[in-house]
Amino acid sequence: MSEEQAPAGRKFNIPPEIINGLLDGSVTLGQAVGLGRERLYEIARVGYHLLESGRLEDAKTIYRGLVAASPYDSVFHCHLAAVHHRLGELDEALEQYTEALRFNIANTDAMAGRGEVYIKRGQIREGIADLNEAVRLDPQEKRDSTVRARAILVALQEAAKNRAAQAAENTQKPLGAPKTHT
Repeated sequence: MSEEQAPAGRKFNIPPEIINGLLDGSVTLGQAVGLGRERLYEIARVGYHLLESGRLEDAKTIYRGLVAASPYDSVFHCHLAAVHHRLGELDEALEQYTEALRFNIANTDAMAGRGEVYIKRGQIREGIADLNEAVRLDPQEKRDSTVRARAILVALQEAAKNRAAQAAENTQKPLGAPKTHT
C-alpha cells in the first residue's frame, strides 16, 4: 500500500492500483470507495423519487454525485439532464443528454430529452432528428419519453401545415385586398 500525505498531516493508505486507475480512468470513484452498481442504483432510486416529487435541487445533488461516482453510466447522465431540463438549465441539460448518448446511443429517454431541449432552443432540425430517432428506437412507445416525442412531432407537423396553408392563402389574395377575419 502507498501512504499518501494529505493536508493537515493526515495519512491515507491507498493502494497504488486505485490511484493509477483513478488517474487513467479505468477505476471510477464509486469503485474506488466500494460502491457497486446495485448500491449506486439504490441511490439513483432516491434521486428519481426526489425528481418526481419536485425536489429538483436535491435530485440534482444526488445525480451529480452519481455521475461523479460512475461517470460512464448513461442513466445517471440522463437523469441529471432531466433535472437540469426541468429547472430550465437548457445548456446543462443538453450537455448531460449528449453525455448519456455518448455512453449509450440507444438511450431513448436521453434522445427524446435532447430533442426537446433542441426544440426549446430553436434548433428545430436537430430536435426533429432526435425526436424521430427516439420514436424509431421505441416504435411500440413503451417509454413515456417516446410518447412525448411523438406528440411533439405531431404538433410540429400540424403547425407546419397550418403555416403552409396560411402562406398559400396569403399568396392567393390580390395585393391591396382587404384582409378578412374569421
